[in-house]
Amino acid sequence: MNETALTRVRIVLVEPAGALNVGSVARVMKNMSLNQLILVKPNCDRFSDDARLMAVHGIDVLEKSQVVDSIPEALQGCHRIIATTGRSLSLPTHLETPRDALPWLLTEDLNTALLFGPEDRGLNNQELNYAQRFVYIPANSDYSSLNLAQAVAVCSYELYQAAQKPTENNSDSSFNPAAFEALEGYYQHLEAVLLKIGYLYPHTAKARLEKFRRLYNKANLTTEEVALLRGILRQVDWACHHFPSHNQGEGNGE
Repeated sequence: MNETALTRVRIVLVEPAGALNVGSVARVMKNMSLNQLILVKPNCDRFSDDARLMAVHGIDVLEKSQVVDSIPEALQGCHRIIATTGRSLSLPTHLETPRDALPWLLTEDLNTALLFGPEDRGLNNQELNYAQRFVYIPANSDYSSLNLAQAVAVCSYELYQAAQKPTENNSDSSFNPAAFEALEGYYQHLEAVLLKIGYLYPHTAKARLEKFRRLYNKANLTTEEVALLRGILRQVDWACHHFPSHNQGEGNGE
């Protein structure tokens, strides 16, 4: 692995509140050869004096950072996404340490992202749904909460260290993982079809779809596999229009 892979990793901050934190993140990214910083609906001015003061020689990372309105917009074109969390999730999900999980983001031919939540609450379950893997930073159980910039620093360091090691390439030229937008399109299509056939009910659809997301994330679907699954949904759509409606609604939407 070499440092080229680091340039393909996006550091995504969701609703950051502090300009000092944003500037500090830009600085540590520069330290660790990371240069893609994306801010989702920031609640601070990334070009303020405070941010520039903390960025120091990472000012170029700060100046070319992007601001977007949503997490999906920040993740467009990404094939591997890891989210950070400091809490147990409502659904059974394997939490990994940065050292174990983050090398997965280092590929020379795929866009990847590392997602951080707001300083005051972290990422909620809906926001975590966009990721395929989840990391936590082991810390003193008496006080395990890290400042946003500190969390980014720990993860950036682990990414940089992993990039220095002569490990096997994390990408396979014959493997074509589905991009974020292809997966999101499939999930929206799946929800619509499952509601139509009565497998899902509106009041439980959100929780049920979270489980489907976890299932498919484990499978690491390729572009071709997503196309195959969407073909099945299209056929179900067709059948709904050509067969009596009384055959529907016998599902397990719970």
